[in-house]
Amino acid sequence: MATSAAVGITPGTYEIDPVHSSVGFTVRHNVVAKFRGSFADVAATLTVGDDGKLVLDGSVKVASVQVKEPNLAGHLQSPDFFDAERFPEITFTSVSLEPADDGTLTAEGDLTMKGVTKRIQATGELSHLPEDSYGGERAGVELTTTVNRHDYGIDWNATLPSGHGFALAEHVTLHVELEFKKEA
Repeated sequence: MATSAAVGITPGTYEIDPVHSSVGFTVRHNVVAKFRGSFADVAATLTVGDDGKLVLDGSVKVASVQVKEPNLAGHLQSPDFFDAERFPEITFTSVSLEPADDGTLTAEGDLTMKGVTKRIQATGELSHLPEDSYGGERAGVELTTTVNRHDYGIDWNATLPSGHGFALAEHVTLHVELEFKKEA
């Protein structure tokens, strides 16, 4: 069974298991529902120092954005949104990852999107498995945060015909679920 605290995670570098990892986002659409998207091309590394300090570095390729409508995926890659041609990656580098004894995790770090870097805070969970079914050590990081998309120059919107708001909300929730395997 997985433990839920940083205690016991062996120092070293842990590489992402892309099959068991995901990065996505939700934003309120037309005031009444949430629009969801994700990124297929995710890279991340979790480093555990000899002192137990955790460092998380990650990125997604903007061109790998996935949504249910292909035309919308193209619009998200345009300058109206992520501007994939000029800014092909969204990156995150932690400045602190603080696990609590109950497995909860508080993260602070720099999120860079569309050429703008802002310090953000996220909360979630840290899990650890000393030995998986193949004899390897695993760690899991789940984080959630909400950012204002306008802070990153993602300003496209449309007024609803009824005058009761806008097509998209200002705040976007980011969801990160990463599984890591310790390098041999």
